[in-house]
Amino acid sequence: MTVSRLSRFALLPLLMAGCTAPSVPVGDYFDRWFGSGPALKPAELVAIKPTATARVLWQGDAGTAEKYAFTPAIAGNSVYVAGAAGQIVRFDAGSGKVLARIETKHRLSGGVGSDGRLILAGTARGEVLAFDEGGKQLWKSQLTGEVLSAPQTDLGIVVVRSGDGRIFGLDAATGTRKWVYQRTLPALTVRTHAGVVLYRDAVFAGFAGGRLVALTLSSGNVGWEAAVALPKGATELERVADISSLPVIDGRQSCAVAFQGRVACFDLTKGTPNWARDISSVAGMAIDDRNVYVSDDKGAVVAFEKSAGASQWKQDKLFGRRISGPAAAGRHVVVGDFQGYVHVLSRDDGSFAARIATDGSAIIAQPIALKDGVLVQTRNGGVYAITIQ
Repeated sequence: MTVSRLSRFALLPLLMAGCTAPSVPVGDYFDRWFGSGPALKPAELVAIKPTATARVLWQGDAGTAEKYAFTPAIAGNSVYVAGAAGQIVRFDAGSGKVLARIETKHRLSGGVGSDGRLILAGTARGEVLAFDEGGKQLWKSQLTGEVLSAPQTDLGIVVVRSGDGRIFGLDAATGTRKWVYQRTLPALTVRTHAGVVLYRDAVFAGFAGGRLVALTLSSGNVGWEAAVALPKGATELERVADISSLPVIDGRQSCAVAFQGRVACFDLTKGTPNWARDISSVAGMAIDDRNVYVSDDKGAVVAFEKSAGASQWKQDKLFGRRISGPAAAGRHVVVGDFQGYVHVLSRDDGSFAARIATDGSAIIAQPIALKDGVLVQTRNGGVYAITIQ
Protein backbone atom coordinates (compact mmCIF):
# COMPACT_ATOMS: atom_id res chain seq x y z
CA MET A 1 0.00 0.00 0.00
CA THR A 2 1.49 3.32 -1.06
CA VAL A 3 1.49 6.65 0.71
CA SER A 4 -0.58 8.29 -2.04
CA ARG A 5 -3.24 5.65 -1.61
CA LEU A 6 -3.24 6.19 2.13
CA SER A 7 -3.58 9.96 1.87
CA ARG A 8 -7.35 9.57 1.60
CA PHE A 9 -7.47 8.20 5.12
CA ALA A 10 -6.58 11.19 7.30
CA LEU A 11 -7.62 9.33 10.41
CA LEU A 12 -4.65 6.98 10.22
CA PRO A 13 -1.52 8.46 11.79
CA LEU A 14 0.68 6.48 9.44
CA LEU A 15 0.43 2.97 8.05
CA MET A 16 3.40 0.77 7.44
CA ALA A 17 3.59 -2.78 6.15
CA GLY A 18 5.06 -4.80 8.98
CA CYS A 19 8.53 -3.85 10.21
CA THR A 20 10.33 -4.42 6.89
CA ALA A 21 8.58 -1.72 4.86
CA PRO A 22 10.55 1.31 3.68
CA SER A 23 10.49 4.07 6.26
CA VAL A 24 7.96 6.81 5.54
CA PRO A 25 8.46 10.19 7.25
CA VAL A 26 6.25 10.80 10.25
CA GLY A 27 5.66 14.25 8.80
CA ASP A 28 3.43 12.70 6.13
CA TYR A 29 0.97 11.95 8.92
CA PHE A 30 1.24 15.36 10.54
CA ASP A 31 0.77 17.10 7.19
CA ARG A 32 -2.49 15.21 6.74
CA TRP A 33 -3.67 15.28 10.33
CA PHE A 34 -2.49 18.73 11.44
CA GLY A 35 -1.60 20.53 8.23
CA SER A 36 -3.61 21.84 5.31
CA GLY A 37 -6.05 19.83 3.25
CA PRO A 38 -7.64 17.59 5.91
CA ALA A 39 -10.13 14.93 4.86
CA LEU A 40 -12.54 16.18 7.52
CA LYS A 41 -13.48 19.84 7.23
CA PRO A 42 -12.76 21.29 10.67
CA ALA A 43 -15.66 22.81 12.54
CA GLU A 44 -15.62 26.55 13.16
CA LEU A 45 -15.10 27.44 16.80
CA VAL A 46 -18.39 28.16 18.56
CA ALA A 47 -18.81 31.07 20.94
CA ILE A 48 -18.71 29.97 24.55
CA LYS A 49 -19.82 31.38 27.89
CA PRO A 50 -16.77 30.76 30.07
CA THR A 51 -17.28 29.17 33.46
CA ALA A 52 -13.53 29.08 34.16
CA THR A 53 -10.51 31.27 33.50
CA ALA A 54 -7.56 29.93 31.55
CA ARG A 55 -4.38 32.00 31.36
CA VAL A 56 -0.76 31.45 30.43
CA LEU A 57 1.35 31.29 33.57
CA TRP A 58 4.57 31.13 31.54
CA GLN A 59 5.77 30.18 28.11
CA GLY A 60 9.03 29.06 26.56
CA ASP A 61 10.53 27.67 23.38
CA ALA A 62 11.78 24.15 22.74
CA GLY A 63 12.49 24.47 19.02
CA THR A 64 10.27 23.11 16.27
CA ALA A 65 9.13 19.48 16.38
CA GLU A 66 9.37 19.26 12.58
CA LYS A 67 8.15 15.77 11.62
CA TYR A 68 7.89 14.43 15.17
CA ALA A 69 5.89 14.72 18.37
CA PHE A 70 7.65 15.68 21.59
CA THR A 71 6.18 15.39 25.07
CA PRO A 72 7.36 17.51 28.01
CA ALA A 73 8.58 15.68 31.11
CA ILE A 74 7.99 16.90 34.65
CA ALA A 75 10.42 15.83 37.36
CA GLY A 76 10.31 17.53 40.74
CA ASN A 77 10.20 21.28 40.16
CA SER A 78 11.57 21.06 36.63
CA VAL A 79 10.04 20.77 33.17
CA TYR A 80 12.15 19.25 30.39
CA VAL A 81 11.32 19.81 26.71
CA ALA A 82 13.07 18.99 23.44
CA GLY A 83 12.97 19.91 19.77
CA ALA A 84 13.99 18.11 16.61
CA ALA A 85 17.19 20.12 16.14
CA GLY A 86 18.63 18.53 19.29
CA GLN A 87 18.23 21.03 22.09
CA ILE A 88 16.79 19.99 25.47
CA VAL A 89 15.68 22.83 27.73
CA ARG A 90 15.01 22.66 31.45
CA PHE A 91 12.50 25.15 32.87
CA ASP A 92 11.51 25.92 36.43
CA ALA A 93 7.99 24.48 36.68
CA GLY A 94 6.65 27.40 38.68
CA SER A 95 8.13 30.40 36.90
CA GLY A 96 9.25 29.16 33.50
CA LYS A 97 12.79 30.39 34.12
CA VAL A 98 15.33 28.57 31.96
CA LEU A 99 17.53 26.54 34.31
CA ALA A 100 19.67 24.72 31.77
CA ARG A 101 20.13 23.95 28.09
CA ILE A 102 21.59 20.75 26.70
CA GLU A 103 22.96 20.68 23.16
CA THR A 104 22.76 16.98 22.36
CA LYS A 105 24.51 17.34 18.96
CA HIS A 106 21.99 14.85 17.59
CA ARG A 107 18.80 15.23 15.59
CA LEU A 108 16.03 14.10 17.95
CA SER A 109 12.80 12.23 17.18
CA GLY A 110 11.53 11.16 20.62
CA GLY A 111 11.54 12.62 24.10
CA VAL A 112 11.83 13.83 26.73
CA GLY A 113 11.95 11.35 29.62
CA SER A 114 13.42 12.21 33.02
CA ASP A 115 13.40 11.17 36.67
CA GLY A 116 15.18 14.38 37.67
CA ARG A 117 18.62 12.79 37.50
CA LEU A 118 18.66 11.13 34.10
CA ILE A 119 17.49 13.03 31.00
CA LEU A 120 16.57 10.83 28.06
CA ALA A 121 15.80 11.31 24.37
CA GLY A 122 15.89 9.27 21.16
CA THR A 123 16.82 9.65 17.51
CA ALA A 124 15.46 8.46 14.18
CA ARG A 125 18.59 6.32 13.87
CA GLY A 126 17.46 4.26 16.85
CA GLU A 127 19.81 5.81 19.38
CA VAL A 128 18.85 6.37 23.01
CA LEU A 129 20.75 9.26 24.59
CA ALA A 130 21.19 9.76 28.34
CA PHE A 131 22.43 12.98 29.97
CA ASP A 132 22.92 14.19 33.50
CA GLU A 133 21.48 17.47 34.78
CA GLY A 134 24.63 19.30 33.78
CA GLY A 135 24.22 18.22 30.16
CA LYS A 136 27.02 15.65 30.13
CA GLN A 137 26.23 12.67 27.92
CA LEU A 138 26.40 9.57 30.10
CA TRP A 139 25.80 6.93 27.47
CA LYS A 140 24.29 6.11 24.08
CA SER A 141 22.51 2.85 23.27
CA GLN A 142 21.62 1.54 19.82
CA LEU A 143 18.18 0.01 19.22
CA THR A 144 16.78 -1.77 16.16
CA GLY A 145 14.43 1.00 15.01
CA GLU A 146 13.75 4.72 15.26
CA VAL A 147 12.73 6.14 18.64
CA LEU A 148 9.48 8.08 18.26
CA SER A 149 8.43 8.31 21.92
CA ALA A 150 9.85 9.46 25.23
CA PRO A 151 12.04 6.90 27.03
CA GLN A 152 10.92 6.22 30.62
CA THR A 153 12.97 5.22 33.65
CA ASP A 154 12.37 3.69 37.07
CA LEU A 155 14.19 1.39 39.49
CA GLY A 156 17.44 1.61 37.57
CA ILE A 157 15.95 0.59 34.22
CA VAL A 158 15.27 2.72 31.14
CA VAL A 159 12.39 1.45 29.01
CA VAL A 160 12.25 2.52 25.37
CA ARG A 161 10.00 1.61 22.49
CA SER A 162 11.38 1.42 18.96
CA GLY A 163 9.52 2.04 15.73
CA ASP A 164 9.61 -1.64 14.78
CA GLY A 165 7.37 -2.54 17.72
CA ARG A 166 10.02 -3.74 20.17
CA ILE A 167 10.32 -2.62 23.80
CA PHE A 168 13.81 -2.51 25.33
CA GLY A 169 14.88 -2.51 28.96
CA LEU A 170 18.25 -0.80 29.39
CA ASP A 171 20.50 -0.43 32.41
CA ALA A 172 20.03 3.17 33.57
CA ALA A 173 23.69 3.49 34.59
CA THR A 174 25.32 2.21 31.41
CA GLY A 175 22.69 1.84 28.68
CA THR A 176 23.45 -1.87 28.39
CA ARG A 177 20.54 -3.94 27.13
CA LYS A 178 18.94 -6.03 29.89
CA TRP A 179 15.93 -7.38 28.00
CA VAL A 180 13.84 -6.94 24.88
CA TYR A 181 10.20 -7.72 24.23
CA GLN A 182 8.89 -8.22 20.71
CA ARG A 183 5.84 -9.68 19.07
CA THR A 184 4.70 -10.47 15.55
CA LEU A 185 3.07 -7.49 13.91
CA PRO A 186 0.11 -7.59 11.49
CA ALA A 187 0.75 -6.95 7.80
CA LEU A 188 -0.43 -3.34 8.15
CA THR A 189 0.07 -1.26 11.29
CA VAL A 190 -0.31 2.27 12.58
CA ARG A 191 2.97 4.07 13.15
CA THR A 192 2.71 5.95 16.42
CA HIS A 193 4.66 8.15 18.83
CA ALA A 194 3.09 6.45 21.87
CA GLY A 195 5.61 4.83 24.21
CA VAL A 196 5.08 2.97 27.47
CA VAL A 197 3.69 3.61 30.94
CA LEU A 198 5.67 2.48 34.01
CA TYR A 199 3.67 1.71 37.14
CA ARG A 200 4.35 -0.46 40.22
CA ASP A 201 7.35 -2.32 38.80
CA ALA A 202 5.50 -3.03 35.56
CA VAL A 203 5.50 -1.78 31.97
CA PHE A 204 2.18 -1.22 30.19
CA ALA A 205 1.97 -0.81 26.41
CA GLY A 206 -0.56 -1.14 23.62
CA PHE A 207 0.22 -2.87 20.34
CA ALA A 208 -0.91 -3.39 16.80
CA GLY A 209 -3.85 -5.76 16.57
CA GLY A 210 -5.51 -4.25 19.62
CA ARG A 211 -3.45 -5.99 22.33
CA LEU A 212 -2.61 -4.47 25.72
CA VAL A 213 0.41 -6.01 27.46
CA ALA A 214 1.78 -5.77 31.01
CA LEU A 215 5.47 -6.65 31.40
CA THR A 216 7.65 -7.09 34.46
CA LEU A 217 9.98 -4.10 34.64
CA SER A 218 13.01 -6.02 35.86
CA SER A 219 12.92 -8.82 33.27
CA GLY A 220 10.53 -7.92 30.45
CA ASN A 221 8.51 -11.07 31.10
CA VAL A 222 4.81 -10.94 30.23
CA GLY A 223 2.58 -10.56 33.27
CA TRP A 224 -0.63 -10.57 31.26
CA GLU A 225 -1.98 -9.78 27.81
CA ALA A 226 -5.52 -8.70 26.94
CA ALA A 227 -7.54 -7.90 23.82
CA VAL A 228 -8.79 -4.31 23.66
CA ALA A 229 -10.10 -4.79 20.12
CA LEU A 230 -10.15 -7.58 17.56
CA PRO A 231 -9.33 -6.89 13.90
CA LYS A 232 -12.32 -7.31 11.62
CA GLY A 233 -13.14 -6.65 7.98
CA ALA A 234 -12.34 -7.95 4.54
CA THR A 235 -9.28 -5.82 3.71
CA GLU A 236 -6.03 -5.17 5.55
CA LEU A 237 -7.03 -1.54 6.02
CA GLU A 238 -10.38 -2.48 7.54
CA ARG A 239 -8.60 -4.90 9.87
CA VAL A 240 -6.32 -2.26 11.39
CA ALA A 241 -7.28 -2.13 15.08
CA ASP A 242 -4.12 -0.79 16.67
CA ILE A 243 -3.59 0.86 20.04
CA SER A 244 -1.75 4.00 18.96
CA SER A 245 -1.82 5.93 22.25
CA LEU A 246 -0.71 5.37 25.83
CA PRO A 247 -2.80 3.24 28.19
CA VAL A 248 -4.01 4.88 31.41
CA ILE A 249 -3.94 3.52 34.97
CA ASP A 250 -5.90 4.44 38.08
CA GLY A 251 -4.45 2.02 40.65
CA ARG A 252 -7.00 -0.75 40.16
CA GLN A 253 -7.36 -1.01 36.41
CA SER A 254 -5.56 -0.27 33.18
CA CYS A 255 -7.48 1.03 30.17
CA ALA A 256 -6.60 1.46 26.50
CA VAL A 257 -8.33 2.48 23.27
CA ALA A 258 -7.84 1.23 19.72
CA PHE A 259 -8.36 2.69 16.27
CA GLN A 260 -11.44 1.15 14.62
CA GLY A 261 -12.04 -0.73 17.84
CA ARG A 262 -12.99 -0.13 21.45
CA VAL A 263 -12.03 1.42 24.73
CA ALA A 264 -11.58 -1.27 27.36
CA CYS A 265 -10.50 -1.50 31.00
CA PHE A 266 -8.85 -4.47 32.72
CA ASP A 267 -7.93 -5.54 36.23
CA LEU A 268 -4.48 -4.13 36.87
CA THR A 269 -2.91 -7.28 38.33
CA LYS A 270 -4.73 -10.06 36.45
CA GLY A 271 -5.67 -8.49 33.12
CA THR A 272 -9.25 -9.74 33.38
CA PRO A 273 -11.76 -7.53 31.52
CA ASN A 274 -13.90 -5.05 33.45
CA TRP A 275 -15.80 -3.40 30.60
CA ALA A 276 -15.50 -2.30 26.96
CA ARG A 277 -17.31 0.16 24.68
CA ASP A 278 -17.09 0.70 20.93
CA ILE A 279 -15.15 3.81 19.89
CA SER A 280 -12.27 4.63 17.54
CA SER A 281 -9.31 6.77 18.57
CA VAL A 282 -5.79 7.54 17.46
CA ALA A 283 -5.22 10.51 19.79
CA GLY A 284 -5.56 8.96 23.23
CA MET A 285 -7.36 9.01 26.55
CA ALA A 286 -7.21 10.10 30.19
CA ILE A 287 -8.63 8.95 33.51
CA ASP A 288 -9.54 10.57 36.83
CA ASP A 289 -11.44 9.53 39.95
CA ARG A 290 -14.75 9.52 38.04
CA ASN A 291 -14.40 8.87 34.34
CA VAL A 292 -12.38 7.69 31.39
CA TYR A 293 -12.10 10.34 28.67
CA VAL A 294 -11.39 9.55 25.00
CA SER A 295 -10.68 11.81 22.03
CA ASP A 296 -12.26 9.97 19.13
CA ASP A 297 -11.02 10.02 15.54
CA LYS A 298 -13.62 12.56 14.38
CA GLY A 299 -12.79 15.17 17.02
CA ALA A 300 -15.31 14.39 19.74
CA VAL A 301 -14.40 14.03 23.41
CA VAL A 302 -16.37 11.26 25.10
CA ALA A 303 -16.62 10.46 28.82
CA PHE A 304 -17.34 6.99 30.22
CA GLU A 305 -17.94 6.21 33.88
CA LYS A 306 -14.78 4.35 34.81
CA SER A 307 -16.11 1.50 36.94
CA ALA A 308 -18.70 0.15 34.48
CA GLY A 309 -18.26 2.15 31.26
CA ALA A 310 -21.61 3.90 31.22
CA SER A 311 -21.67 6.81 28.76
CA GLN A 312 -21.61 10.15 30.61
CA TRP A 313 -21.38 12.81 27.91
CA LYS A 314 -20.04 13.65 24.45
CA GLN A 315 -18.66 16.97 23.23
CA ASP A 316 -18.78 16.92 19.42
CA LYS A 317 -18.35 20.60 18.53
CA LEU A 318 -14.65 20.10 17.79
CA PHE A 319 -15.42 17.92 14.77
CA GLY A 320 -12.49 17.58 12.39
CA ARG A 321 -10.18 19.82 14.44
CA ARG A 322 -7.63 16.97 14.89
CA ILE A 323 -7.67 17.26 18.64
CA SER A 324 -5.01 15.85 20.90
CA GLY A 325 -5.60 13.24 23.51
CA PRO A 326 -7.27 14.67 26.63
CA ALA A 327 -5.75 15.59 29.98
CA ALA A 328 -7.80 15.30 33.17
CA ALA A 329 -7.04 18.46 35.16
CA GLY A 330 -9.08 18.76 38.33
CA ARG A 331 -12.66 19.66 37.48
CA HIS A 332 -11.83 19.96 33.80
CA VAL A 333 -10.79 17.98 30.73
CA VAL A 334 -8.36 19.67 28.35
CA VAL A 335 -7.52 19.06 24.68
CA GLY A 336 -5.48 20.96 22.11
CA ASP A 337 -6.25 21.26 18.40
CA PHE A 338 -4.56 21.74 15.02
CA GLN A 339 -4.61 25.55 15.30
CA GLY A 340 -3.00 25.62 18.74
CA TYR A 341 -6.16 26.31 20.71
CA VAL A 342 -6.48 24.78 24.16
CA HIS A 343 -10.08 23.81 24.94
CA VAL A 344 -11.16 23.43 28.55
CA LEU A 345 -14.26 21.27 29.12
CA SER A 346 -16.29 20.70 32.25
CA ARG A 347 -15.78 17.14 33.47
CA ASP A 348 -19.41 17.12 34.66
CA ASP A 349 -21.13 17.52 31.29
CA GLY A 350 -18.47 18.24 28.65
CA SER A 351 -19.56 21.84 28.13
CA PHE A 352 -16.93 24.40 27.14
CA ALA A 353 -15.54 26.09 30.24
CA ALA A 354 -12.73 28.12 28.65
CA ARG A 355 -10.55 28.46 25.58
CA ILE A 356 -7.09 29.94 25.09
CA ALA A 357 -4.83 30.34 22.05
CA THR A 358 -1.15 29.48 21.87
CA ASP A 359 1.11 30.11 18.85
CA GLY A 360 -1.23 28.94 16.10
CA SER A 361 0.53 25.64 15.40
CA ALA A 362 -0.83 22.20 16.18
CA ILE A 363 -0.79 20.70 19.65
CA ILE A 364 0.16 17.16 18.72
CA ALA A 365 1.23 15.58 22.00
CA GLN A 366 -1.28 15.09 24.79
CA PRO A 367 -1.34 17.94 27.34
CA ILE A 368 0.29 17.15 30.68
CA ALA A 369 -1.83 17.76 33.78
CA LEU A 370 -0.41 20.15 36.36
CA LYS A 371 -1.67 20.90 39.87
CA ASP A 372 -3.80 23.84 38.67
CA GLY A 373 -3.80 23.44 34.91
CA VAL A 374 -1.92 21.87 32.02
CA LEU A 375 1.37 21.99 30.15
CA VAL A 376 1.29 21.89 26.34
CA GLN A 377 3.93 21.83 23.62
CA THR A 378 3.11 22.95 20.08
CA ARG A 379 4.48 21.77 16.78
CA ASN A 380 6.39 25.05 16.39
CA GLY A 381 8.08 24.43 19.76
CA GLY A 382 6.03 26.67 22.01
CA VAL A 383 5.80 25.47 25.61
CA TYR A 384 2.87 26.83 27.63
CA ALA A 385 2.03 26.35 31.30
CA ILE A 386 -1.66 27.20 31.52
CA THR A 387 -3.52 27.70 34.79
CA ILE A 388 -7.25 27.00 35.02
CA GLN A 389 -9.38 28.55 37.73
